[in-house]
Amino acid sequence: MLWKLLMRSQPCRLCSFRKMLSAPQYRPFLVSFTYTTDNQSNKENERTVEKLYKLSVDIRKIRRLKGWVLLEDETYVEEIANALQQLGAEETAIASILERCPEAIICSPTAVNIQRELWQLVCKNEEELVRLIEQFPESFFTIKDQENQRLNVQFFKELGLKNVVIRRFLTTASNIFHNPIEKNKQMIKILQESYLNLGGSEANMKVWLLKLLSQNPFILLNSSAAVKETLEFLQEQSFTNFEILQLLSKLKGFLFQLCPRSIQKSISFSKNAFKCTDHDLKQLILKCPAFLYYSVPVLEERIQGLLKEGISIAQIRETPMVLELTPHIVQYRIRKLNSLGYRIRDGHLANLNGTKKEFEANFGKIQAKKGRPFFNPVAPLNIEE
Repeated sequence: MLWKLLMRSQPCRLCSFRKMLSAPQYRPFLVSFTYTTDNQSNKENERTVEKLYKLSVDIRKIRRLKGWVLLEDETYVEEIANALQQLGAEETAIASILERCPEAIICSPTAVNIQRELWQLVCKNEEELVRLIEQFPESFFTIKDQENQRLNVQFFKELGLKNVVIRRFLTTASNIFHNPIEKNKQMIKILQESYLNLGGSEANMKVWLLKLLSQNPFILLNSSAAVKETLEFLQEQSFTNFEILQLLSKLKGFLFQLCPRSIQKSISFSKNAFKCTDHDLKQLILKCPAFLYYSVPVLEERIQGLLKEGISIAQIRETPMVLELTPHIVQYRIRKLNSLGYRIRDGHLANLNGTKKEFEANFGKIQAKKGRPFFNPVAPLNIEE
């Protein structure tokens, strides 16, 4: 969920990124096109437009989304298309890649070749590489700090991360490869020391670390100071080292990305909402770390949504994990259960809780039970002769 909030770095040569110009009026292809902004006139590169048109690229889409690319004096349309074709990409795939990531045409062929070699370090073959480029063209053509990227890939391999995990990092968490290699090494060291200081064993540390990174690679974007601050705050809240390790595992390391001040506000709100002691609240948090993760407005909205459905505070305290569900999901599931005559307000919330797959499985069991005829094994059989 947080991954989508993190911004990707700009592709090559975008450090001199010019401001997006006003949307043009469309004219026929292959005709010089003019942008005018603040008395400054810029013309599209006719050769670029013509080459893209020959590749069946939708020029209008590029103009609408990233028209500035067409203004570049130096582009490598044919070279990039040839490089993709040599990898096995089909014409339609090449056109789609250039439409969705037109910045590719301003990446030098040399840089693209280095990027290809880098990604092939974790790909089984060229077919897999092409498939990744088709799915994540912006990640591939974000060409920056290539030597640093190579060092980070090698470092992750040495840590024991599998290629499939590193590929996922390259496509969806490319920012971590732009970290200086020393910063990533320092963060890994901090995580290892924190795990051991919290009572984790040396024997289990590698497995714990690899799982944490696999679940949340963005933890490497944190600072060592933020990690220490969060741990100290939790210890001040009377959480034991073992309990903090539990929270880290359940929150997949996102705990380090939370602000202690925000956590404190959520704790204070929850304590007041549930009218409980510090000890009772801590037990609720261990069952449902969402009390730490969600902000006060989110917690308030979800509690109020449950109360409107007739669910009591006592029921929520008994099954706090229900707060992980949005009000919309709660309403949908309650309606489905009501259709079977099951009344959530009169019972336990276990059947309401869980992932979509878990809920559907429970719903199916309740549905089967409702449809099963009642049979009394000791009742006499009524047999007509």
